[in-house]
Amino acid sequence: MAKSLDTREEEKFIQIMKVLDAKWPESKIEPSLDRIKALVDILGAPQDTFRSIHIAGTNGKTSTSRMIDSLLQAFELRTGRFTSPHLESPLERISLNGTPITPTFFNYTYNDIASYIDLIDERSDSKGIPLSYFEVMTAIAFAAFADAPIDVAVLEAGMGGEWDATNVVSSDVAVMMPIGLDHQEYLGETIAEIAETKAGIFESGKPVVMAHQEMEAAQVLMRKAAEMEAIPLREGLDFGIEKRSLAVGGQLLTIQGIGGTYEEIFLPLHGRHQGSNAAVALVTLEAFLGGGSNSLDSDVIREGFANASSPGRLEIMRRNPTVMIDAAHNAHGAIALSQALAEEFTFDRVIAVVAILGDKDVVKFLNELSKVADEIIVTRNSSPRAMPIEDLKRIAVDIFEEGAVSAAPSIAAAIQEAVEKASQPNVSIGVLVTGSVVTAGAARALLKRDK
Repeated sequence: MAKSLDTREEEKFIQIMKVLDAKWPESKIEPSLDRIKALVDILGAPQDTFRSIHIAGTNGKTSTSRMIDSLLQAFELRTGRFTSPHLESPLERISLNGTPITPTFFNYTYNDIASYIDLIDERSDSKGIPLSYFEVMTAIAFAAFADAPIDVAVLEAGMGGEWDATNVVSSDVAVMMPIGLDHQEYLGETIAEIAETKAGIFESGKPVVMAHQEMEAAQVLMRKAAEMEAIPLREGLDFGIEKRSLAVGGQLLTIQGIGGTYEEIFLPLHGRHQGSNAAVALVTLEAFLGGGSNSLDSDVIREGFANASSPGRLEIMRRNPTVMIDAAHNAHGAIALSQALAEEFTFDRVIAVVAILGDKDVVKFLNELSKVADEIIVTRNSSPRAMPIEDLKRIAVDIFEEGAVSAAPSIAAAIQEAVEKASQPNVSIGVLVTGSVVTAGAARALLKRDK
């Protein structure tokens, strides 16, 4: 029996990803834009065929990118969205009008530019550094967006800002999400150093929407904005949440923007941090659509937020018992996660399943998690950077109460154990799977399959 077109295209996609997976990993930074600039130049500068919104920061980039995307679509603009990393499939990284690119379009785009990728790699051989996985994915996104075509791209920087492959765009609006300590080996040992690198996305004379920042980061960002003659729009000073209340399935917000006040906005996402992300997203839209000179249509704004989603961010995957997944992977993310759990859920007990990367501040992460989790099952995800189970267990034993720590050989086994423990009558026990995007993605695939 002949294979269907979809099956053949899926197989071709898998083969292409094997080629890309063998490239320089995205978890390493080579501080240069030379390769990606050479590639987009030879492709005819596809990134210049559409307007763009560029997002950097440590936490909240993907959720905010998805909200901005949803708002733009509500205003009937054709959108492209480029985010990373992915939860389940690399296709998620490149979206058109909110929908992941199809294997067919991805394959077509890659094949269309593959010879140029090879050419740049040959030129780079003398330096020993060919195009990275992330650089190639960025180029595929730009080419696909130009071909679609789209009106505006929402582009999430992969790591850092100044040397990130996405920084070959000249964006209409830059967005800076909260900055914390992460990837210090590449971005700097202090928040100030990291902020300096991330501020590399600022454009002269263009708006910079800034989420609430620690003072150390804020000082650097304001100085960089002044040097670039960019226009800073700061959460808590120029815009912010006026009112927030919990609602079934999310929260109800009143947001003070730069062009007006927007009331009764339902956001179907959990956590105070997502409310802040929504304020950033709304002001980004105001800045993009006219600089805040006029208030936008509140009904369209409500529609955009109502349609927003952020898979893997305090996402409830099943009930009885409740199993949630969250992609928190650093201390800042763990703080937001624990606050949201404490504020919005009323479990008698919480069992956490944790697999985390070894280069993170695991002690701080688990300390935050211990504020809401009564028990922890440690395991390991598929990343080569994953912390070994025994090492993670050793750290957890020093943080959680005696007898509250156990280990499982896989995420699947850990979830099964947690669900069995949580399946008790007359008591509400929640299961939370967290520690990294890789962990959340693996859990999401398992739990979707079991539905």
